Amino acid sequence: MRVLLRKVIPWLITVACFAFLYSRMHGAAAREGMSVAAYLGGVFASVDWLAWLALLIPYSLVFVLIDTAILWRTISWWNARISFGSLLPVRASAYILSILNEQVGKGAIALYLNRREGVSGWELGSTMLVIMLCEFLYLLAWAAVGIGLRRGELPDAMAIFGVIPLVALCGLLFFLVVLAIFRGPLAGRLPLAERPIFASFRRARFWQYLVVMAMRSPALLAGVWVYSRAIGLFGIEIPFLEMLSILPVIFFGTFVPGPFRAVAVSLWPALFPDAPGPMAAFGFVQHNFFVLFNAALGLLFLPKANRELGI
Repeated sequence: MRVLLRKVIPWLITVACFAFLYSRMHGAAAREGMSVAAYLGGVFASVDWLAWLALLIPYSLVFVLIDTAILWRTISWWNARISFGSLLPVRASAYILSILNEQVGKGAIALYLNRREGVSGWELGSTMLVIMLCEFLYLLAWAAVGIGLRRGELPDAMAIFGVIPLVALCGLLFFLVVLAIFRGPLAGRLPLAERPIFASFRRARFWQYLVVMAMRSPALLAGVWVYSRAIGLFGIEIPFLEMLSILPVIFFGTFVPGPFRAVAVSLWPALFPDAPGPMAAFGFVQHNFFVLFNAALGLLFLPKANRELGI
């Protein structure tokens, strides 16, 4: 039953999100006296797709390099010495599997490191958890910065974002508890913390967490700039600072399981209800092109990755 629920729930979330999107677009299309298909067709026809690709392709390449650099740096710190060049083909190829399930993609990386370096799956999983914690913290931090810079200027639809600085403070307190358990006064006192799945937490130093977050931040700031430019091609203007307060929260939506990044896509028209068509189209192509382009890039590296895996 538990396995069945894990398979069904992501699809239920996706169906609910697309039902929400359809209801928003149906109302907007009806006000224009058009069908939903014609309404969306008009949105897509108005976009300069060459200009859009000129923004998205370089950003996707930068993201892959930064993503691989973080994986290389953390694995070299806590698991095994490995070169960036040997890890890049495997990381890029794992994006193919990540179309369906991000965890399957990470499993391919674990298989590679197990065969090449003898790293146990538990220890690599521990490193992935540290990376996830850093992603959570840096997104909260940048979202709090964005909200702080625009406090008093938030539109009504984003009023709930005013709690983000408080959530960020809670995240900081949680991080301090993690440090206390694994590297501070409580280190070695909790049997659960000694399990292999927490090996990288026991090895990670405070400055290493900061380095990981600092390495990830250029990808976010580049994303804020790219998204603020790309959304203008859909007829919507969102300045850089406003996008900085939005995009980290949208990226949290990509963590929710489900195909087509449905939660992240749905957040755009939810935040901008006056333009449901352009925002739904923008969210869908932005998030899904990114996934598919990275997977296509992975295909280029697949032969080398297969040789590294001994396939």
